[in-house]
Amino acid sequence: MTPPQDPARLTPREARALFRAGLVTPTSGWSAGWTQANLIALPRDRAYDFLLFAQRNAQSCPVLDVTEPGDVAASIFDGDLRTDLPAYRVYELGEQVAETTDVTSYWRDDLVCFLLGCSFTFESALIEAGVPVRHIEAGTNVPMYRTNLPCRSAGELWGPTVVTMRPVPAHLVPAAVRVTSRYPAVHGAPIHVGDPALLGITDLDKPDFGDPVEVRQGELPVFWCCGVTSQAAVMRSRPAFAISHAPGSMAITDVRDSAYAVP
Repeated sequence: MTPPQDPARLTPREARALFRAGLVTPTSGWSAGWTQANLIALPRDRAYDFLLFAQRNAQSCPVLDVTEPGDVAASIFDGDLRTDLPAYRVYELGEQVAETTDVTSYWRDDLVCFLLGCSFTFESALIEAGVPVRHIEAGTNVPMYRTNLPCRSAGELWGPTVVTMRPVPAHLVPAAVRVTSRYPAVHGAPIHVGDPALLGITDLDKPDFGDPVEVRQGELPVFWCCGVTSQAAVMRSRPAFAISHAPGSMAITDVRDSAYAVP
């Protein structure tokens, strides 16, 4: 299926209909002005551990909504969480066993869905402030990296912090920090600027998730916490079962970005 020419203009409902019909795409730049979210679904007997994990690692896993066990919609997502994202990953004992556009056949009545803040939400604000967003310019997925920063564990859940990276001209870094700090519910301000080695990242051209982007002369790599931290925790701590979005293929919610902005 061919993506629309201007996905930024689509409403969340229109975007979700395309994904339900089988369109697979990163969602950065889609449905401008509407909040995007990470999805992680875990069995009820692991849900409290994850809620505690998210509370202890709130910048990486800011919780926007939580469903009742078995529910396939959420208060901020008036769609079907099994079909209305572009792509999903299914994990058993921490190993990815499937990547699919529809997880209906994998669904369980005991699954609790967590919708977590996503940094795609503040990208429109960055662009409006004159800060370039390279992966949108290139039409690719954002690069994501595992770091050497451990999360605080909760119950049996533990793992590394995952970050996104956006190259920013050095003179615009203060603007990028200022703009994104207004969105604490979707990761907020960056956690690191500059040398990726300090985060344990050895090669920016080899992200763990997503696509590499060019860092040009005069630019600095700027790193924000990423909700894929939740998937990294699943891969490290190996719960029996989990479903997530495919990195970069987010849930487009029915809440405006402005609802999560602070003065």
